[in-house]
Amino acid sequence: MKKIAVGGIAVECCSFSPLATELTDFKVLRGADLLAQYPFIHDYEDVTFVPMFYAKALPGGPVNAQMYAAFKAEFLAGLKANGPWDGVYLELHGAMFVAGMQDAEGDWLSAVREVVGTQCLLAASYDLHGNVSPQVIAQLDILTAYRTAPHTDVEETRARAVALLVGCLREAVRPVCALVNIPILLPGEKAMTTAEPAASLYRSLPDTMARYGLLDASFLVGYAWVDEPRVAASAVVVGRSLDSARAAVLELAGAWWEQRANFRFGMTTGSIDACLGLAQEALHRGTPVFISDAGDNITGGGVGDVPLMLERLLAAEVKNAVYAALVDTEGVAACKAAGLGATLTPSLGGKLDTAHGVPLEVTGRVLHINNDDPTNCHVVLQVAGVKTILTQRRTAFTTLAQFSALGIDPTEHDLIAVKLGYLFPELREVAKAAFLAFSPGAINPSVEALPYQHLLRPVYPLEPEMSWEPRVFFGRYER
Repeated sequence: MKKIAVGGIAVECCSFSPLATELTDFKVLRGADLLAQYPFIHDYEDVTFVPMFYAKALPGGPVNAQMYAAFKAEFLAGLKANGPWDGVYLELHGAMFVAGMQDAEGDWLSAVREVVGTQCLLAASYDLHGNVSPQVIAQLDILTAYRTAPHTDVEETRARAVALLVGCLREAVRPVCALVNIPILLPGEKAMTTAEPAASLYRSLPDTMARYGLLDASFLVGYAWVDEPRVAASAVVVGRSLDSARAAVLELAGAWWEQRANFRFGMTTGSIDACLGLAQEALHRGTPVFISDAGDNITGGGVGDVPLMLERLLAAEVKNAVYAALVDTEGVAACKAAGLGATLTPSLGGKLDTAHGVPLEVTGRVLHINNDDPTNCHVVLQVAGVKTILTQRRTAFTTLAQFSALGIDPTEHDLIAVKLGYLFPELREVAKAAFLAFSPGAINPSVEALPYQHLLRPVYPLEPEMSWEPRVFFGRYER
């Protein structure tokens, strides 16, 4: 029997956000609850999987340093108490930013490696928006990442990482993990795998794996809204020899670099007012029409309380619209206290991200109160022609079910404004048209405007005429 430890920590953090990620933001799984997340482990009768813990949070701001230290200490204590190990599988994101630290995943993996030793195989799965550093790859034997954005292959990626790990243990293979960082700074909305050139680049992975005899290959878009040296796109391969891994990862990195000028936003973009104008013109082609409040994109780490989009919707006197959603604990409490059908005049938003927004005073009528989750009550406030969704905690509306729980059918409305970047699959399917607004917030899609201080330069497109010589970094291969 082989023995594999399972767990991890996954959160995407915007270092430009004023809102810290705290313990209450994490959902933590331990024991049987953690193993239930990986039903495919029952396929391996010759492996014992031992749960450590898995902590996951909605994208947000910097992780509290003391909380991170406590999480890491607990994980390491579990490894020490239950070893020795044949393997460790870590589910990570790759873009965790801990206050006062650079390269949190590199720190985490280095600490794990120190405990389990050099003979234990260490495998990780990443979100494709992770940033992979040389320190990270130096600790790993296996790294694989999502191949879809929006993400539809989370479970598939978990299963692939474990299959690679178990396969190498069974066959006594010491894999070669190789990395090339590609100095391209991309907002995720420019590298959707449903659009070119990312679609073709990701489709090329199986062919590259076959030609070079690889165990796995990944592209990582990276995460742009964090000020760290490791921010970049990446190509990663897992092979059986140094030569084939080096050749393959250089080929993949070169293919991504050649397309650097072709990455485009997958939606028509503009200012809030420009997108509102385009959206209203598009209504004759069918409804609903979506506008992404991209600068305050909650799924990218935005604070979620910048109210300018709502202000402009009201100024444009839109009718039959929905705004999803503004986080405002005080506003929710006021609506609950007033009760269904009540009319009140709250000041909404502008309380958390004061650098990008100020409170907006509105008058509205309470249409709906959903208190199914007592820690995150949702209310719908009818403000002129806009059904305004308020939430107690930051909440990204990515599915139709979230709207229906509030008595809202998006297909029966003309315009839906959402605090997202690209649209998630269910919303994209019903959208007759979609626009991405360069709205204020910590998740500015115009990365050229971000105040980087620690980013490695030169990087495209900040230095559009730059040249580049790729460098290969290898993982824990015993030569």
